[in-house]
Formats: sequence, structure tokens, C-alpha cells
Amino acid sequence: MSGGGSLDEHNQTTFTSHNMSKFERSRAMQRRVHEVIPGGCHTYAKGDDQFPYLSPGFITRGKGSHVWDVDGNEYIEYGMGCRAVSLGHAFPPIVDAVRQELEYGSNFTRPAAVELECAEVLLHHIGNGDMCKFAKDGSTVTTTALKLARAYTGRDRVALCADQPFFAIHDWFIGTTGISAGIPQAIRDLSLVFRYNDPESLEFQFRKFPNQIAAVILEAAKYEDPQDDFLHRVQEICHRHGAIFILDEMITGFRWHSRGAQHLYDIEPDLSTFGKALANGFSASALIGKRELMRRCGIYHDEPRVFAMSTTHGAETHALRAVMATIDFYQNYPVVETLERQGQKLVDGIKAAAIHHGLENHVDVIGRPSCLVFTTRDADGEYSQAFRSLLMQELIKHGVLGPSLVISYSHDDDDVAKTIAAYDKAMEVYRNALENGVNHYLIGPVSQVVYQPFNSPGFSSAYTEVP
Repeated sequence: MSGGGSLDEHNQTTFTSHNMSKFERSRAMQRRVHEVIPGGCHTYAKGDDQFPYLSPGFITRGKGSHVWDVDGNEYIEYGMGCRAVSLGHAFPPIVDAVRQELEYGSNFTRPAAVELECAEVLLHHIGNGDMCKFAKDGSTVTTTALKLARAYTGRDRVALCADQPFFAIHDWFIGTTGISAGIPQAIRDLSLVFRYNDPESLEFQFRKFPNQIAAVILEAAKYEDPQDDFLHRVQEICHRHGAIFILDEMITGFRWHSRGAQHLYDIEPDLSTFGKALANGFSASALIGKRELMRRCGIYHDEPRVFAMSTTHGAETHALRAVMATIDFYQNYPVVETLERQGQKLVDGIKAAAIHHGLENHVDVIGRPSCLVFTTRDADGEYSQAFRSLLMQELIKHGVLGPSLVISYSHDDDDVAKTIAAYDKAMEVYRNALENGVNHYLIGPVSQVVYQPFNSPGFSSAYTEVP
């Protein structure tokens, strides 16, 4: 059904015919998990409301590009841990390095020697930046970057790119979304927005709030490349107005270029943040920047102290060893080139399948080949969550689990061919749904977007009303 909760009579019949015992253990666990974990998981993007009803609820293990759910079903996976796994699940060179480091302990009263080693390796590899700080997640380091910028400039406001979906869990960003409950208006008012590839929209904010903007933060790219020297124009605007230029490389780092998108686009930020693929899925993030900024959170200066971040687990030794092992692999193997090559095969094959089914105006693949997403449109040509849910549902039936098409180094030609074949089969159902209505083919409620002010009523009962 296109918007509802329990299954209607038609879908109940379809539901039974699909043999839902395939997800029996997942269903039992989903009924329990919301009693002990709000949202049922620890990342909104992994929640039940982000996937169709006919989906695996829990994953038990992964190897390379494949995962297995609690019911033993195997899938080719895309998205790869919210883009964090660029090499592959349980990738042996990384796991071996981590396993060896774990033998020596993970956390001590004084810094571990590996902290210095990893900092030097990372700074040398990225090239831009004099100092770095490690943490466990992206939000911590992006928020720290803004705190440093505010301390350095003595200003309160920040500007962020509105076309890029996530920068941090913290108030300065979430306050700009549709899910801002609990965030004071005074905090929300300090965050300004501008548009990607539109330097005038940024210049407007500097004119409107002269000498008030401490920093500008954006991803180097998302679904399109910077046009007309956009990044350099942003940098020039920042420096002309005395603001700090911050690049968030959580996603672009290690996917656009092994040394970050800043090298691909030949731009040197004042501060940059890395995470996700930095440690191939292990929990590690980093803030890298110029010494004059970074030193403010140190202890050898006479400026006002900046309590930038202090994380008990931020420099766990095994995670830093994973960072170094990941960098080493990138330096010795054509990782980004492989992501680009295999991703382009997906683009070509899926677009060809869409044309074959007459769906080229309804199903599309966009983004950089190393970091692809798919889009879905209804019969009126409007973007549609219902058809997105249907497409994911049908892909899962054919062994592909993917809210995106974000690929890894481990996706081989066979994976790509099977994925294209799954899309081809899924598009047959999509075509029929355009003619007969998506309600006749989608089981359960429509998947939702994260930034909505209220929960969808459909998901409160979907996992309890159907056996």
C-alpha cells in the first residue's frame, strides 16, 4: 500500500504468496528491538522506516560485497555501512592489522605510540594540513571544526550547504532540517544556508550578516562536480570576509581520490574532516587543518583555550591501526580506479535496462560512479518514495540489498552483472505498477525520509499486525 500501516486484502494475499518465513527471525527480533532501542538501531538511515517491509531486519555477517541476514539469506550489498566500507566487509588486510593490534590493548592512561605514528601517516598521505585530531565519528570532528573557527574568528554564525544532506547530529546542523524538535531557536538562527554551485547565495549571506560568519562548511561534491571554479570561489569569499573554509570529506575522502576530493579539485581547505572509509568501517574520524587553527585546541600557546574535543575512545589503538592499514592498501592498489570502473558498469547496465523497459524517465542512476544513488519517479514524473520502496523490495527478492548503489572494491564483475539482472527484473514490476498502481505491488508501508517532523503511522503497526 502506498501510505498505510497494516496490509490490505490484496496485499495480504500477495504477502502470503511471498513466503514471509524468509524473514521469520528478523520479524521476531524487530518486534523486540523497539522495546529496548529507540528507533531499533543506532543510525536513522538503517531504521525500519527507511526500507520496504519485505526486507531483512538484521545482518549477522558480511564478507567482501556480500552480507547474510539472521535468517541465512545472502545479498549483494550496496551502501556498504552508510558509505563507510570502501574495500569490503571483513577485508583481510585491515582485519589482520586490527587483530594484531588488539593483542597489545586498546586504551591506556597516556597516549599510545600508534597515535603519533597514525597522525604522521595520515598527514603525509592527505598532504594538506599540519596537524590532526582523531575521534570516532564524523559529527564530532565537523562540530569541532566549527568550534575552532568560532574561537579563531570571534564570530558566532556558520554557513552550510543546503544541498548536502548531513553534516552532524548536533544542533547547529539538525536545526536546519525538518526534524528540529528540541533545538532552541537561538541556536537555529546561528546557522545559515547556501546552495551548491551558487556562490552568489553564499555571498548574499555574508552581505546580510557582515563580520558575523565564522566558517563555511560544505562537501566538495555530492551528485555533481563543482562548476566554474565553485570551490575556489567559495574559498575566496570566505577569506575575503575573514571566515574559515572547511571541507567535509566524510564521503568524498577515499572515494573521489585516495587523498580526498580536495586533491581531485586542487583546493586546500583551512580545515577538513575525514571518516567513514578512512578505516574501512572501523570507528575512526579525523580533523585535519592548518597549524594556526589547530594549535588553539592544544596546550602550548597563550591564546584562550579551546576545549575542542576530548574523547576517551577517540584514539583506540586498533582503530588507528585500521586507518594506517587502509591508507597502505590505497597506496598499493587501484582502489578508486576500481570503484569508478565497476560503478560505471552499473550506470551503463541499469540505464540500458531502464531504456529497455521504457523507464528512462522514471528510474535513473546519478552521482559519481564510486558513490552512486538511484532515483525513482511516478507516472506523473514526480519523485516517489512509494516507487523507491517498490524498487528496493523487488531488488531484495532477487538478492540485492541496496538503498543506494554505493560500491566497494570487492564488488566484482559477477556482482555487477547480477545487480543489473536484478534491476532488469525489478523494472518489470515497476512498469506494471506505473500502469496499475503501486498499491497492487508494494507490500506494507512506504519507506520514509529521515528529516520529517513526525513519524509515519504505518510503521507503528506494520511489524505486529502481520504474523
